[in-house]
Amino acid sequence: MKISVELQQNVNFKGTSGSGHEIMMDGPPEFGGENLGARPMETLLIGMGGCASFDVVHILRKRRLTVENCVAEIEAQRADTEPKVFTKIHLHFKVSGQKLSDKAVGLAVQQSAEKYCSASIMLGKTADITHSFEIIQ
Repeated sequence: MKISVELQQNVNFKGTSGSGHEIMMDGPPEFGGENLGARPMETLLIGMGGCASFDVVHILRKRRLTVENCVAEIEAQRADTEPKVFTKIHLHFKVSGQKLSDKAVGLAVQQSAEKYCSASIMLGKTADITHSFEIIQ
């Protein structure tokens, strides 16, 4: 995997993935940012949410269950001192589809957290990560 991150102006950066997609990141105003993109640490959480959501949907569909939507809401806390790593992260999944059971969705969330989501497992080295879910009918 290879990406590039290039300074655009002030503390605004353009990240380009190896697959050719771009994401804009910017620092906070107190450090010269102009709110032209997400903060870099926010993009880290977005990546984790995408990784975990992909797993949950993939696992459920592999079991031939119909998933119509999956929203991951993430709340995180960071350390007060440098390096300000994430110390607590909570992922709450809102999954909708047909014939979804608490058992099936719970197992998919658990498997993502414990086996498949590289981002969650990596961030779990510094943060206490918890999960919850609800099925939206």
